[in-house]
Amino acid sequence: MASRPRHSLRQALRHLAVLRERNFRIFFIGYTTSMLGTAMATVALAFAVLEATGSLSDLSFVMAARIVPLVALLLGGGVLGDRLPRRLIMLCSDWLRALTQGALAVLLLTGSVRLWQLLLLAALGGVGEAFFKPSFDGLVPHVVSPARLPDANTMIGLGNSVAGVAGPALAGVLVTLASPATVLMVDAGTYALCALFLMRLHVPPSRAAVVGTGVLRELRDGWGVFTAHRWLWTVTLQFTMFNFVVWAPYLVLGPAAADESYTGAGSWGAIVAVYGLGSVLGGLLLLGRRPSRPLLVTTLVTVLWAAPSAALTAGAPLGVVCAGALCAGVANSVFNALWMTTIQQYVPREALSRVMSYVSFGAYSIGPLGLALAGPLAERTSISTVLAVGVCWQVAANAFVLSLPSVRGVRLISAKGGAPPAKPAREPTPQGGPPA
Repeated sequence: MASRPRHSLRQALRHLAVLRERNFRIFFIGYTTSMLGTAMATVALAFAVLEATGSLSDLSFVMAARIVPLVALLLGGGVLGDRLPRRLIMLCSDWLRALTQGALAVLLLTGSVRLWQLLLLAALGGVGEAFFKPSFDGLVPHVVSPARLPDANTMIGLGNSVAGVAGPALAGVLVTLASPATVLMVDAGTYALCALFLMRLHVPPSRAAVVGTGVLRELRDGWGVFTAHRWLWTVTLQFTMFNFVVWAPYLVLGPAAADESYTGAGSWGAIVAVYGLGSVLGGLLLLGRRPSRPLLVTTLVTVLWAAPSAALTAGAPLGVVCAGALCAGVANSVFNALWMTTIQQYVPREALSRVMSYVSFGAYSIGPLGLALAGPLAERTSISTVLAVGVCWQVAANAFVLSLPSVRGVRLISAKGGAPPAKPAREPTPQGGPPA
């Protein structure tokens, strides 16, 4: 029995061989570095705004200034990601974000920052992210061999999870020892470093845009690919509603519940940290494992996204809430890795950026509305009521999605199957065969 864990460890380590591929190794190191800086900057920006203006309203405006252009330009970013070289778009986005973070740090260091400057620089950062993400999603299959694509997505998820845990902790130390401006300057450096790594990539040229094809035509074509797969738009809609009904209220009301029922900020910090730990653990558990029915697995495990809300609703001990957060973090890593691998295998690469822009647009579109409504609804009812609605929704929505043959029937294409299809794949049958 003792040899089984060692065997599993050796098997997982063998799948780290994806890092031996030069292109992916360069891509992974650069991206993970920038994600670490982004996680640090999230903490630093809040303290920077409060230090500069002392206004919670100003902080809300600055946060919204980043989200609005991100949502508004995602679809356009998807079109450009399929028309132009994706690496070039990512490079421009990284340099833009490096300049905006660096400029913000300089303004803070000189003590001359104004609210309009904070809003403008935050908005430009959102523009950079809107164009970066669809191209990033579309470039991943080009920097790794098809056989190792699942491991590549798991490693990217692991990098995000580690950055999500280490970034805020490191930022807290640097803000205490130095200043928010120092952290923002470090963030600018991580974007610049990511750009330098991207410049070393060897990627095939992107397809040329069809002569006379406009942006609206490109969007319609991307929408056609997106809607051709029933499982794709169904799970995207499910995820959109999850952000609105479950996760947004949890992010707003979770801290309030921690303050009301536990020890306040310390308890909430523990819950958030354990969620990040669960994300790392989920990535490690999934490494080397390739379930044949990926969306069946993701639909089953993402019921656990509601676990921390359920524990808070029940007034459970803090340890139980942390256990729920750990489970939610594991589910998050499993979902992200399997979901991205499935999309990359079934969606033609020349449409991947546009399709992912529709997926991301769904994820971001009404989440802010959920953030805005959670507090007022909790004041009219209670924190437990709002969170309980989210828990019930998640269970019911997952049960419905699980009943759909188009979701249960999707299978991962085996390594022997080679690259994803060049044309939109038809819907898999309920028996789950890969597309022709």
